Amino acid sequence: MTAFEELGVLPELGQAVDEMGWTLPSDIQAEGIPAILGGGDVLMAAETGSGKTGAFCLPVLQIVWETLRDQMTGKNSGKKHSSAWVLNPYDRDDSLAIDPDGLLCQSREPQKWQGARCNHGVFGKGKYYYEGTVTDDGLCRLGWSTEGASLDLGTDKYGFGYGGTGKKSNCKKFDNYGTSFTLGDTIGCMLDLDSGHIGFSKNGQNLGKAFDIPAQLKNSAFYPAILNEFRNFLIQKSIFQGYVGVSSADEGNVVKPEPNAPACIIIEPTKELAEQTNQQIEIFKKNLKNPAVSIPVSEQIRNISAGVDIITCTPGRLLDFVQTEKILVSNCRFFILDEADSLVSAKNHLSTIERLYSLLPKITPDGTRLQMIVCSATLHNFDVKKLAVYDALSAMGLSSRHSAPCDVDKVKAAEEGSSECRTSDIECCRHFFKTDGIHFNDDIRPGSETPETLSEGTKILKAEYLLKAIRQHNMDQGIIFCRTKLDCDNIERFLNSYASGKAKFLICTDVAARGIDVRGVPFVINVTLPDEKANYLHRIGRVGRAERMGLAISLVSAHPEKVWYHTCPSRGLRCNNTNLTSQRGCAIWYDEMKLLEDIEEHLGVTIAQIDNDMIVPVDEFDGKVVYGAKSGYAGHAVQLSGAVALLADLERSLQLSYLRMFNDPKTENVK
Repeated sequence: MTAFEELGVLPELGQAVDEMGWTLPSDIQAEGIPAILGGGDVLMAAETGSGKTGAFCLPVLQIVWETLRDQMTGKNSGKKHSSAWVLNPYDRDDSLAIDPDGLLCQSREPQKWQGARCNHGVFGKGKYYYEGTVTDDGLCRLGWSTEGASLDLGTDKYGFGYGGTGKKSNCKKFDNYGTSFTLGDTIGCMLDLDSGHIGFSKNGQNLGKAFDIPAQLKNSAFYPAILNEFRNFLIQKSIFQGYVGVSSADEGNVVKPEPNAPACIIIEPTKELAEQTNQQIEIFKKNLKNPAVSIPVSEQIRNISAGVDIITCTPGRLLDFVQTEKILVSNCRFFILDEADSLVSAKNHLSTIERLYSLLPKITPDGTRLQMIVCSATLHNFDVKKLAVYDALSAMGLSSRHSAPCDVDKVKAAEEGSSECRTSDIECCRHFFKTDGIHFNDDIRPGSETPETLSEGTKILKAEYLLKAIRQHNMDQGIIFCRTKLDCDNIERFLNSYASGKAKFLICTDVAARGIDVRGVPFVINVTLPDEKANYLHRIGRVGRAERMGLAISLVSAHPEKVWYHTCPSRGLRCNNTNLTSQRGCAIWYDEMKLLEDIEEHLGVTIAQIDNDMIVPVDEFDGKVVYGAKSGYAGHAVQLSGAVALLADLERSLQLSYLRMFNDPKTENVK
């Protein structure tokens, strides 16, 4: 048995992760997998690369697979009433009690009527009947409703009820119908899908047609629904000719999941991340035939229509597919937000996610409750806390305020940009490095202390320090983060003029960072600090994965740097407005020292500073670190070897002492 199987994971999934080299679950996996398997709504917060994807994919895969297996074999998925027609304990008002058999309900709420629906419905054609007996004094109501109807039966256009005062109700219109009923009376409810009628009976007497089913509801599924107290709610036979008891309805007319109604929806901030998650799920499920997994892009619509169980997608794409009914959410039981801090921070994504959540049924047709899983590299995000479901989530994976990887050395190189001795170097580099051009029309005089000169010097010296860091650490691969695409292009041209072509660097912005999946990349260099502290964690989380050591170097300017901040309609295309945004321009002053303070406060540590030679001090325990290699902690092992030996001796003596006590005849009375 693998370590993952001890968490309750299927042997097939345990074998798959074992073949991936996952010997032991990470902390977030050990905590998150059992919680999700147990039906919990969770908020998983841990650093990038800690295994959050596996923490939610493995249990979700297992539950979806078990559900499909039980459907194919006719088993009841472990739920007592999943196949029987009973009142749905998950589709009821809070103050309505339902007995264990699911056939008796009662409410003592004095302020508001309490309702419930059955766990199954019928559609298409046929004539169906059920009945209920009033079990208590007081008013009550029963009838039929569609899936989208209010539990307060008869108060909207989707519900049709008959109440104890002798009134039929729909859309809050209460009209005389039949006679009143009370304790001991048995009320029958008839649904004629062939003729499009709804009627009722009292104690075996047919009261006639009560409603015509509206044309827009002809293709809807109808569920038995009640308000307040009834017993013997659902029966298999009907006393009226031509009608059958709902629990004896033909299987072809009973609501069941559509093929394009996935059981799990995973939302990612970018298409690249959606593809990565999809690929990871395919690896996990390689020993299972089901479930079917898909990314909903246009060329895959046919596959989705044929049947898909798990979908990974971006918010906008999903909303389009849901609104056009290419994807149905009626059977969704898992709603997963991955990289939630990035999702909710993006423009319009928060409102899109809230809208999608409002469209999801909180109870699936088989009576299963919707599970919410929110994953993030950071928990302290105000936008994440604005999610409607935030308060219902159980947070896990956070033992402190920060979530910075422990196997990444984080250092900063302060850059002054104003020293007189740097004047010649700035002039020299200026001929080789093209900046963003924001100071093209400014009076730049190397050696002066004007803000514009210091800003231009910052841009040039950062390029020089970047090259120096690459050479000092013999970097052959890594990730370089810049603020804008223009900066990325300038850095790329600069490095191409010096590099031999053997080094492999990915130069990108924060937007692209969320779509990067790297393994064992040893270096990341922040040419400019991000303006959101959460993005710093995502940046440095790109390295140091899979127990490999990484080095994150941040080039921090001691002076504000003037940068582009385009608010113009062209978003920077042929824009030369260097005025500040406060002056209706497209530029701001970027204060990295303030950003650094925010990051250090968020992490709860002070990031070590290195000199301009880019040499990282040697650790006193581990000696020289080889970045990109497995973290060995050899020095710590030597230091702790004595303590470990003492613990082993103590454990041995304790076990021997216990055995002697257990076998000593004098202790028989104690035992």
